[in-house]
Amino acid sequence: MNSQYAQKNNKPPVILASSSVYRRHQLQQLHIDFSHYDAAIDESLVEDESPKNRALRLAIAKAQSIKKQFPEAVVIGSDQVCACDNQVYHKPGNRHNNIKHLTAFSGRTVIFYTAVCVMGLNTQSREYINETQVKFRQLSASEISRYVDKEQAFDCAGGFKMEQLGLSLMRSVKSDDPSALMGLPLIQLCAFLRELGVELP
Repeated sequence: MNSQYAQKNNKPPVILASSSVYRRHQLQQLHIDFSHYDAAIDESLVEDESPKNRALRLAIAKAQSIKKQFPEAVVIGSDQVCACDNQVYHKPGNRHNNIKHLTAFSGRTVIFYTAVCVMGLNTQSREYINETQVKFRQLSASEISRYVDKEQAFDCAGGFKMEQLGLSLMRSVKSDDPSALMGLPLIQLCAFLRELGVELP
């Protein structure tokens, strides 16, 4: 168990408050021991809430949910919101919605707000929001269909995978942290973990 390892070495256990396979793979890049639990929270939209504020609110709520169960742990909560013209786009979930998303994004700039909240011992908490701007090419209907059938990124915000074939859809990507688009802004997360007693590298 990760908690047994941490206690033996006098270090707090690390828990990722997420069921996302993508975030788990990202955290594994840091070569730290961690557990992961799904944070069961209400993710309903709040009226007049900005996409940026929504991302941070949900990241905090996820971290708080798991922190209540494991107060001795360093808990990582994260959330990502995809927005175009301030309209939130959820994970497409199926082929039809994926095509609709990418059709709406064609020739436009889509902003991804990726928030992370790290809660340490006592009342220690760190919060950060990354903003990544993705400019899409003008996409034809046939290009969109071919992409969706090849990648099937139905469980990804925006309906594409930048780390794979999704790059072919884009004109440019602007971000302070290229890892954020995958779900966790690892550069800032590393800084937070060091501040809260987790040894890196």
